[in-house]
Amino acid sequence: MKELLLQSAQYNLWANRSIIDTLLALPGNTAHKELNSSFPSIKDTALHSWSAEYIWLQRLQEVAEPLWIQGMYVGLFKEICNNWIKTSAQLVDYVKQIDKNSLSDICTYKDRKGNAYTTPVWQILHHVFNHATYHRGQLVTMLREVGATQIPGTDFIAFVRQ
Repeated sequence: MKELLLQSAQYNLWANRSIIDTLLALPGNTAHKELNSSFPSIKDTALHSWSAEYIWLQRLQEVAEPLWIQGMYVGLFKEICNNWIKTSAQLVDYVKQIDKNSLSDICTYKDRKGNAYTTPVWQILHHVFNHATYHRGQLVTMLREVGATQIPGTDFIAFVRQ
């Protein structure tokens, strides 16, 4: 299972880098343009994606008061993208360093509403990578809506064919 989760973490980093390269190449304030999606702009979708990876990583690392970046971040779009990549790379490192037996350990955490949950580490990791795929798909649609024509393929099979 560890090998599969490590490959998923590496794929997540690769796919995020691919889409972020495209996001950072957008002209002007395109990332801030209002669009009809789960989040109102490319910037907000990227911020959510980074925030989600970041809070789950903190929960896995047993940070007492994990930060929900999305609710407080006021920085630049480029910083969002750079921090998203850093967090994705930290997830790769986390999976590399965790003992395979610890993947079944139970992670106890609270959601943003304060509700307590317990979930095995491997299920959280699986969720994080699946969640990222969902929002990358939204970003592809949003990129098309703003007229981007050079959108990278981020399918898993493209990653393993490298």
